[in-house]
Amino acid sequence: MPGSQRVVIVGGGFGGLACARALDGADAGVTLLDRHNYHLFTPLLYQVATALLDPSDIAFPLRRAFRKSPNVRFRQATVTGVDLDARTVRTHAGDEIGYDTLVFATGGTNNYFGNEPLAEHSIGMKTLPEAMRLRNHVLSCLEEAEQTRDTDEKQSGARIVLVEGLDRLLGAFHPKLGRYAEETLRRFGIEVRTQALVEKADDASVTLRSGEIIHAKTIVWSAGVRPSDPLNGAPRARSKRLEADEFLRLRGRDDVFVIGDAASVATPRGELPMLSPPAMQEGRYVARAIKTGRSTKPFHYLDKGTMATIGRHAAVADVRGVKLKGSLGWLAWLFVHIYYLIGFRNRVAVLASWGWNYFLRDRPIRLIVRGDPDPLADEIDQG
Repeated sequence: MPGSQRVVIVGGGFGGLACARALDGADAGVTLLDRHNYHLFTPLLYQVATALLDPSDIAFPLRRAFRKSPNVRFRQATVTGVDLDARTVRTHAGDEIGYDTLVFATGGTNNYFGNEPLAEHSIGMKTLPEAMRLRNHVLSCLEEAEQTRDTDEKQSGARIVLVEGLDRLLGAFHPKLGRYAEETLRRFGIEVRTQALVEKADDASVTLRSGEIIHAKTIVWSAGVRPSDPLNGAPRARSKRLEADEFLRLRGRDDVFVIGDAASVATPRGELPMLSPPAMQEGRYVARAIKTGRSTKPFHYLDKGTMATIGRHAAVADVRGVKLKGSLGWLAWLFVHIYYLIGFRNRVAVLASWGWNYFLRDRPIRLIVRGDPDPLADEIDQG
């Protein structure tokens, strides 16, 4: 592979992909490693779970992203270890890949806050398989309800309960936007419980710390994210994320960068959140440092705003102090997400599905699809 230095990027999420794309054509041989062969647009993952979008609409093949690149190569592999002194990365197949510069962008996984049994009885929302599992589960529940002989059960609607540990929804937003979100959800018929923590769950119910039992066959867990990386003994913050210095280098190492959910980046307002905008800016910053051979200025995150959708004509956005809600926030949310989707085909497919659902109120992907396990695919995916 061409290039005067060997760069290995671990993780093809927002940060890793941004870094690799910024290094496309640089004087460096870049190897991008990921356990999956696609980049996942996680902000729209829930729309796969709710039968609005196809998995291929929000996933983009990483090989396709660099098929014309002279210096960036993708390799599907699960990284199982790193020898920082020998400057090698070890994969699930036992291979060792040498590097001069290593970029860790391994992302995060579901955080159960020490209550791991919850994982057995809930469905996460971090991966494409989890979204597909949730879609299959909900559709199967509806099919089961259709076949029941209990007239009352057949005619009753779905009960949705949102449990939040904080005293309000959307803690990262201005309080008035959080109040709007809660009011809108209640108007949609959703029960909202704030200052409520989950103590335990089983296949038929959730028990809150207050002792209240909520009966439910479907439990979706989206309460938190924790970093995911194979580095042992590396310096970490209280959040368990890898400590990065002001130049996004792993503290104490000049040849290792950490970005995205894996990195603890300190700012005057606290640790940067585990979101895609910081990850992408960090990826581009690290690419510039690699190309120039040095970082002249510490990394500075430019906060362009935060937004969240609630439902049809309902969303909230805080863009550089400008607070939007309702239809205006919803339109801004639609535009931004279409803009950041990778690939023209994906943008067209998502727009078409959104348009279909908007005018016909019909979710077109109501398929229950279960794939048989494949030993080779499982070996790469699980390492």
